[in-house]
Amino acid sequence: MKSKARIVRVGNSRGIRIPKAMLDEAGLADDVELDARAGSITIRSARQPRAGWAEAAAQLAARGNGLLDPAAPTEFDDTEWVWE
Repeated sequence: MKSKARIVRVGNSRGIRIPKAMLDEAGLADDVELDARAGSITIRSARQPRAGWAEAAAQLAARGNGLLDPAAPTEFDDTEWVWE
């Protein structure tokens, strides 16, 4: 979907009106990220910090210990470590 918009004054800032149908098609909600480059501004859905971490942790737990590589003992483990 393509559309033209006019840049308008919004207080001390400038803004555009984006048609609801375009927002729905793009899947954009209230929070977005803006990226400005020469001649363009990109609008993306704002990603939530740590999104998907709970699912990834559950998958790791289902596989066992969750480590990607086996534990590698070090010289410290062999010579200095004392179990009390």
